[in-house]
Amino acid sequence: MQVIVVGGAGTMGQGVARDLIKQDKITKVTLGDIVTDPNRLQEKLRASDKVSLIKIDVNDHDGLVEAIKGNDVVINTAGPFYKTAVAVARAAVEAGVNYIDICDDYEAVPILFSSDIDEAAKKAGVTVLTGMGSDPGTNNVLVRWYADKLDQVEEIKLFWVVSIAELHGAAWDHSLHMVTGELPQYIDGKLVHVEGGTGEETATFLDPLGTCVMRYVGHPQPITIPKYIEGVKNVIIKGALIPTWVDELIKEQRDTGFLSTEPVEVKGTKVVPYDLTLKMWEKIPEGRDNGPQASGLKVIVKGIRGDNRVTYTADMVGRMAPGTGLPASIAALMMDDGYVTVKGVVAPEGCIDPEKFLSEFIKRGARIHQTETVESLLKV
Repeated sequence: MQVIVVGGAGTMGQGVARDLIKQDKITKVTLGDIVTDPNRLQEKLRASDKVSLIKIDVNDHDGLVEAIKGNDVVINTAGPFYKTAVAVARAAVEAGVNYIDICDDYEAVPILFSSDIDEAAKKAGVTVLTGMGSDPGTNNVLVRWYADKLDQVEEIKLFWVVSIAELHGAAWDHSLHMVTGELPQYIDGKLVHVEGGTGEETATFLDPLGTCVMRYVGHPQPITIPKYIEGVKNVIIKGALIPTWVDELIKEQRDTGFLSTEPVEVKGTKVVPYDLTLKMWEKIPEGRDNGPQASGLKVIVKGIRGDNRVTYTADMVGRMAPGTGLPASIAALMMDDGYVTVKGVVAPEGCIDPEKFLSEFIKRGARIHQTETVESLLKV
């Protein structure tokens, strides 16, 4: 089995590749990146005879198609995905190669599900699996796992927290972008848009993360989950960057126009405030508390089973790169083994067998703390 990882020299791409090279069936892992300095790669990848590093520009469509051809699957880890997901998916479909990404930007999803990409993928017999990282990804699979245990799903809440000690490169662009503007949430059976960075509530995560303040973020699940979980009334996603000072500063930047994408004139030069602020975040964390080397997920699924109201909760904590890379690697292996049969564009909750995926995830060291709360609906 041969895999090409777009953005493969980045933190998330290397997280995917580290798991792939451990698998006997994998014969070749090509890491495609705009920057091809081998010193970016961890020693395990540099030392592996399965790994090669090539230059790829996601904006070069023809070059991308040629690089993808001949592989069994392409895994796109090149963020931010509101800039890259559609381009790489189109190239994969044209190359006739199954596609997986870890897309966590909502804007790309409606385009991927648009008729031209979906129909082209179906015609080519290609699977375009979007959002197969941690969030989205693992939590989508957990939602499917719990939904299948219920007669009716009423509400899904997805919370995540990331320490900025784990943020690198394009992750900062996503972190600012996801709280900017009007963002999708699924409320009372309808897709609505809310102001990013609002809707404050607290959620408690496993140690060492503790209690964090959650706010609305722009992730794809409010768009994808209602496609596959029939009758769900609410799909809410909120997140937090820690330590607390990070989100507070981003909120201040948003409220004072520093995240605006409208150019302003400064000494005769047009400057986009967002671009300047993004550049500043390369230096802002220096000398500050950057929090623990950990990230966390919380999945809450509420619904009806028989005469009971049931709430399932799952909590996870760990490092972001393996937490994001492992799901994509597992999905690629499942796809090659014939466990993913859907052709066209699909999200994890629409094609990934939860039992198979979670078994493989746990084999790799993942730990999921689960609770089930049952409340009778019968009147005494």
